[in-house]
Amino acid sequence: MVAESPSIAVLGAGAWGTALAAAARRAGRTVALWAREADVREAIAGRGENTPFLPGIRLPAGLSLPDDPAAAAAEAGIVLLAAPAQHLRQQLALIAPAVKPGTPLIVCAKGLERGTARLMTEIVAEAAPGAEAAILSGPSFAEDVARGLPTAITLAARTLPLAEKLAAALASPAFRPYASSDPVGAAIGGAVKNVLAIACGIAEGKGFGASARAALIARGFAEMRRFGGALGARAETLTGLSGLGDLILTCTTAQSRNFAFGLALGSGETVAEADGHARGVVEGEASARPVVERAAALGVDMPIAAAVAGIVEGQPIETAIAALLARPLRAEHE
Repeated sequence: MVAESPSIAVLGAGAWGTALAAAARRAGRTVALWAREADVREAIAGRGENTPFLPGIRLPAGLSLPDDPAAAAAEAGIVLLAAPAQHLRQQLALIAPAVKPGTPLIVCAKGLERGTARLMTEIVAEAAPGAEAAILSGPSFAEDVARGLPTAITLAARTLPLAEKLAAALASPAFRPYASSDPVGAAIGGAVKNVLAIACGIAEGKGFGASARAALIARGFAEMRRFGGALGARAETLTGLSGLGDLILTCTTAQSRNFAFGLALGSGETVAEADGHARGVVEGEASARPVVERAAALGVDMPIAAAVAGIVEGQPIETAIAALLARPLRAEHE
């Protein structure tokens, strides 16, 4: 049960977690923002700004900064899990024993877990089975949300009434969560688009032009739909904000970490060099292989995602591109 005006705990104060805490505060909620890093806590408390991750953006007043994530989760009506995808299970281990049964845990990361190829919502179901797993995903950059710029996003939960209540708790005139009862589709859209954004960045870095990027987006979206269909995602979810909408955003601008990472690779940098100056975690880099593994187990062909997985694991870009271009021609919608 979601209270009429629930308090919100945001666990993770990177750029995205901080932006969501600011959005929730603007929605009139009581917000606790837990930061693992001492310098982040000090910057927000002293200057009202997350200097390490969102420099130059003034945060709304009234954010509390708890020391204990488990205590913050226990006291909250809604918990936003803002750790990167590969750290979600570890974060859940810290808080799961303290979370009250039925508490909504909203995943705010986009990816599949290395080693298990689990969706983020599947990890919540495993690690905190008494909670309500939900996911927030869609076309959104942390800086835009933190500044209060207009943003529309998908909030998906087990049932539509629950998703609607969660969306209403976070909504403000500039931040518009659209409710969905398809968390699988929302999770897949967010995970796969990051991998495809790396491919588009590589193409940009290689100077392949706008036509190649458009083809990658379209053919990549076909891969997303095949993968989503095999896992039971709804077609309308994948053509909505958390699928096609997010794909278009992250495949067309270097403001996307994943696109910028691919751009660096395509411009001749090594994976280590591209990682070295990435603006935060590149979720698609870690998720590429799990996406391909999960797809292969389902009998789903994802050649673009497989090429990205090979490249981030050290395969020469020219070899991966040659393999893609050598694939036999086929009917577009097979």
